Amino acid sequence: MDHAPASLTRQAISATLHCLTGCAIGEVLGMVIGTALGWGNLATVVLSVVLAFVFGYSLTIRPVLRSGLAFRAAIGVALAADTVSIAVMEIVDNGVMLLVPGAMNAGLGNWVFWTALVFSLAIAFVVTVPVNRWMIARGKGHAVVHQHHH
Repeated sequence: MDHAPASLTRQAISATLHCLTGCAIGEVLGMVIGTALGWGNLATVVLSVVLAFVFGYSLTIRPVLRSGLAFRAAIGVALAADTVSIAVMEIVDNGVMLLVPGAMNAGLGNWVFWTALVFSLAIAFVVTVPVNRWMIARGKGHAVVHQHHH
């Protein structure tokens, strides 16, 4: 693996974008479902976090399976590659959503809800990039997935 600072940063950005995709799908779906059903903040956040992990892991498992790894091993790779990244992203994302006044109660038709959600995902991305960079530099996180792409 190339450990040049620019290369590590590019890899971290790529890994974080990958994580953001799964997290955003799960997060948006969870927020939409919880808000549409009139659930409280806790239930909505729990659903969003669960779905973010499901979609995040799924986006990693699929290409790893295509590389020929068995399903059980692919799950292990996804857990090793994504758990810390998704956890950091979810803590930041949901924390921001809870901190933006009125965001969780704004409703799906309100621009405050959607603006806060986009803002929270952007902040989560910025915070998670250095975490992924640190992990990749140590052969962890998405560095584990890249071993199965060749």
